[in-house]
Parts: sequence; structure tokens; C-alpha cells
Amino acid sequence: MKVLVTGGSGFIGAALIRYLIAETGVEVVNLDALTYAATPEALGLAASSQRYSFEHANICDRNALDRIFETHQPDLIMHLAAESHVDRSIDGPETFIETNITGTMRLLEAVRRHNSCHTRFHHVSTDEVFGSLQADDPAFTESTPYAPRSPYSASKAASDHLVRAWGETFGLNYVMSNCSNNYGPWQYPEKLIPVLIAHACAGKPMPIYGTGQNIRDWLHVNDHAAALWKIASQGATGESYNVGGRAERSNMQVAKAVCEALDLLRPDTAPHDRLITFVTDRPGHDARYAIDPLRIERELGWHASFSFDDAIKDVVFWYLQNETWWRSKISVESRETRLGLGGGGASAT
Repeated sequence: MKVLVTGGSGFIGAALIRYLIAETGVEVVNLDALTYAATPEALGLAASSQRYSFEHANICDRNALDRIFETHQPDLIMHLAAESHVDRSIDGPETFIETNITGTMRLLEAVRRHNSCHTRFHHVSTDEVFGSLQADDPAFTESTPYAPRSPYSASKAASDHLVRAWGETFGLNYVMSNCSNNYGPWQYPEKLIPVLIAHACAGKPMPIYGTGQNIRDWLHVNDHAAALWKIASQGATGESYNVGGRAERSNMQVAKAVCEALDLLRPDTAPHDRLITFVTDRPGHDARYAIDPLRIERELGWHASFSFDDAIKDVVFWYLQNETWWRSKISVESRETRLGLGGGGASAT
């Protein structure tokens, strides 16, 4: 079986490819444009496997897609390529529209041109398409109405609708998943947890939007990778599955957990929670996301295996051991403001 993974050099994509090479016998083709957030080194030993190959291309490039499909003739496409940073979508929505909407359409059309009945399409999306929850609202299920509130989530919602439309109109063999906030090693240092770690290591204020009460459900990236394979290989055609870690935490709780781990690992600069700083909130900041993963647990037998309270310590340790990597990606010292508002803050997605 040959699997085409789009965005396979990204944070989640690389974790998925590591899982596919280590835990399955499939051949993997990684299609990635290698934009700013790509981290090819995260592939590790998977990149040297005889079952791995790489295609440097953009999903918006029709000619490149035709060549790749003709060359590799994939049995399964796992579509992860996307622009995903909310703050960047506020500053520049056009790139999100182009990649997440137009790119998905181009990929769907490539499947249609190259044996759509044969190829299975797994579209990987986000819980942000469902909008914002209040504290006492039930968690998102697969039937929750869409209500995106940022350019990023709107572009992902549109791509979800395109996949469903291609299924209904053209008979696309598809399955879909929507996940909660991922965390783990190799996450690009623009998302909440690596931003907090990076700022603390530099002795800079650890920025938290608003009052720090925005809540997210946290999912370890390795748990997500295992769930994605379950869905792609066993999920019912035309259905969607929500993937969550059953680990709702406020941004302040996450920051406190990071600080507690840093206090243990770098006691000479403790206490680190003295660096926590509240900054101007992001426009349209969703109050709460929560995923109900009951369907994937019941139907496919997947359960999150990582405990957030335990795993966050390992994640902080990993970032401390790999400081050279994340410093090469971003200069904390030269970045006093955050994207998306011009006043300083940390992404909560």
C-alpha cells in the first residue's frame, strides 16, 4: 500500500510519517512545499527508510500534482498540508485561502483525474471549525454545526465542505477527522507551549492573551498520529471522527504546568511563573474548544495514551535539550510583539 502524506514535513505530518514507517508496512510519499514551519529533521530515521520518498511540491500546483500522482499512484492520501497559525491568518488571510481552500480543491481534482474510485482520501482538519464554546457547553461532536470565527478556521471549514461535496457529487472515497490542540516535540515555536518555553529560556515575559482563561483540549502529537492511521485505514467512508486528548486546560493552567517543569529542570532560574505576563487579547479569541472523542474510541478502539500532566514534563525537557533547533527557527530576543494583534501574546492554537 502506498500512502501520500501532504504536509509530511510539518509538526503533525512528520509524527504521522514516523508512525507509519515504524508501525506499518506501507510505503510513504511525503509531499511538502517546505514553507517556513517545515521541519524535515523531525522525520528522523523514517527519512532514511527504503519505504519513504519525498516530493518537493505545492498542493496548489496542478502540474506537479499530476506528475506525482502518475509517478506514485497512491492508494491513500492523508491530507495534512495547511496554513494553521491563527495569528498569521489575522495578519494575512490570503495565504490561508490559497493553501487551505484552493490547495485542497486542486488536490481533490487530482484525485478525480487519477482514478478516484481507487484512491481513498483522508482529510485532516481542526476543532476550530466548530467555533467557540462556553464553560458549561457540551463538547464538540461530529454533528456540531460549523461556526468558524477566524480566517484560519473559516478556511479549514471551507476545505471540509469541499471534501464532503466531492464525496457527494463525484463519489470521492473520503474520511475526515477534526482534532484538538496538538503538543509535543518538534512543534514550531510560534504555538503556545513552545512560545512559553522559548520566552522563559530567554528570561523574557511569558505572554498569555487576555486573562489566560481560554480553554483548549490538548492532544499529544504521537497519539494523534496513531488516531490518524486508525481513521484512514478503518474509518467508515464518508464519515468524520473527532480526535481529542480528554485534557481540557486553560492557557493559564498550561503556562503553570510549563513553569513547574522548568522549575524542576532549571532550578537556578526558578520560579518561572514570575515571568507570566498578560497581554492584549487576540481579536475574536475563541473562549473554549472541547472535543468529544467517544466515536473514535467506541468504533475504532483508539484512546489517548498520553497524560498531559506527565507528558508536558517530557515535552519541556525535549525543548531544553533541543534549544539549538528552536533558536534557529525564531529569535525570541528580537520578537517583542506577536502576530495577529501587534501588541504581544501567545497563540492558543
